[in-house]
Amino acid sequence: MVTEVFTLKYCDPHAVREEKVEATEVIQFAWEGAVREVDACTDCFKEHESRFEPLVDYSRPVKKRRAAKKADAPAGKADAPAGQGAGSGE
Repeated sequence: MVTEVFTLKYCDPHAVREEKVEATEVIQFAWEGAVREVDACTDCFKEHESRFEPLVDYSRPVKKRRAAKKADAPAGKADAPAGQGAGSGE
């Protein structure tokens, strides 16, 4: 026998007003030195974005993307063998 359990997340700001609205987004905010998350519907998420700046952690250095280096590397490698081959033939 197989039993399926479905759990719905409800929007926390609406739950305070005793309304049941399905949550599709997560709002992150800092409270008392810790990052907290609240389930929210699309409307509450948009309202939160318009009122507050996004949460950014400045304590860690920003990592450079590797995709840019990989894109530059093949072009450099393609030029190097052609240049070496022409130079060695002379």
